[in-house]
Amino acid sequence: MRRFSLTPSCLRSLQQHRTLLWRLTQREVIGRYRGSVLSWGWSLLNPLLMLGVYTFVFSTVFKARWPDLQQAGPLGFAINLFAGLIVFSLFSECVSRAPTLVLSQPSYVTKVVFPLEVLSGVAVGAATFHACTSLVVLAGFELIATGMIPLTALWLPLVWIPLILGCLALCWLLSALGVFLRDLPQLVGVSLSMLMFLSAVFYPISALPQRWQPILLANPLVPVIEQTRQVLVRGQQPSARYFLIGIPVALLCCELCFRVFQKARRGFADVI
Repeated sequence: MRRFSLTPSCLRSLQQHRTLLWRLTQREVIGRYRGSVLSWGWSLLNPLLMLGVYTFVFSTVFKARWPDLQQAGPLGFAINLFAGLIVFSLFSECVSRAPTLVLSQPSYVTKVVFPLEVLSGVAVGAATFHACTSLVVLAGFELIATGMIPLTALWLPLVWIPLILGCLALCWLLSALGVFLRDLPQLVGVSLSMLMFLSAVFYPISALPQRWQPILLANPLVPVIEQTRQVLVRGQQPSARYFLIGIPVALLCCELCFRVFQKARRGFADVI
């Protein structure tokens, strides 16, 4: 008799292969910096270098200030910018790798029986690890600028649920399309460059004219970035509407993209 489950098939698949997912994610994180002098330190140094450049350009050259932490000057600007940059970097790392996830592992397609859907979970897991490393740097900046880390930061795992599910959905969709459309990596790279400046990373959404705000809020990354700043920087509770809409929509997209991936994988061996 077939068992009925309310859990979406995408999450059931990842749960079924959780040991493999954990091992491959661990190997991905360790292997990225194997043999380098700084090793894991690069995951701290990279965001710090980016943060330093962006903060200098926007807060010193363009004299930008953030209303929430205006009294903290450039350091307050850096905290808000970094909070948005962490979210975007997590998203960007997943999406930029997605089109070549299956193409880069041809032996998993043609020679062995392997749950290819796990590759997207590994990409998201590794990106999430590096994002958490950057959060440690952000916590240090907050302690220097304000002397405290708000308790509302404990809400962050829940705030990031739509982000993680959305990244999984896009990884499954783009990795399937990437097998058949070889120009997709270039298209994704250009799109991410434009999306960075349209995701309220370098400015608060309130800085825009009222007529443009609804247009930018149509970008799914903007609510995630704003809610991340709300719990990490402003010390405010996250929006209930964000959870009520964001999690079901992200879960639905995740399930749809997973099913597209599972249907498309039947033709992977013929193309690869």
